[in-house]
Amino acid sequence: MPASADLFARISGLFDSQLEGVLATWQTDQPYTSLMAFAHTQDLRQLVFATLRATQKHTDLARNASVAMLIDNRRNDAADYQHAIAISVFGRAHEIDAAALPALQALYLQKHPKLKDFVESPACVLLKIAVSSYRVVSEFQAVEVLTIA
Repeated sequence: MPASADLFARISGLFDSQLEGVLATWQTDQPYTSLMAFAHTQDLRQLVFATLRATQKHTDLARNASVAMLIDNRRNDAADYQHAIAISVFGRAHEIDAAALPALQALYLQKHPKLKDFVESPACVLLKIAVSSYRVVSEFQAVEVLTIA
């Protein structure tokens, strides 16, 4: 298996096992982070998340669509230094267009069925991150990068 295929499989496997990540947006003069439930497409080109339109993160994204999201498998244990994996996702976040909404909403709700009422609320918006790259940190300092073409 080529290195990029192995890395792709490790990213996908971690994403399958995790429900939430930390989304970083940019306010006027500082970063802003939010704990977010997410889902991913099988090709890893998109991550999907939901938020209320009246949130700080939604306001931030309207001004600057560039985002980073951290997804990891730490357990708050000393073993994490050697065994935890942290993946930084880089890309641009945008509201999902009407044509893609049914499929991406179904993908999101398959992973987060308890959020159905929230996602279907008129005050909620489903967004996608168009991923440009992944940075994977494992074994405390080993860094690998997967660029999405």
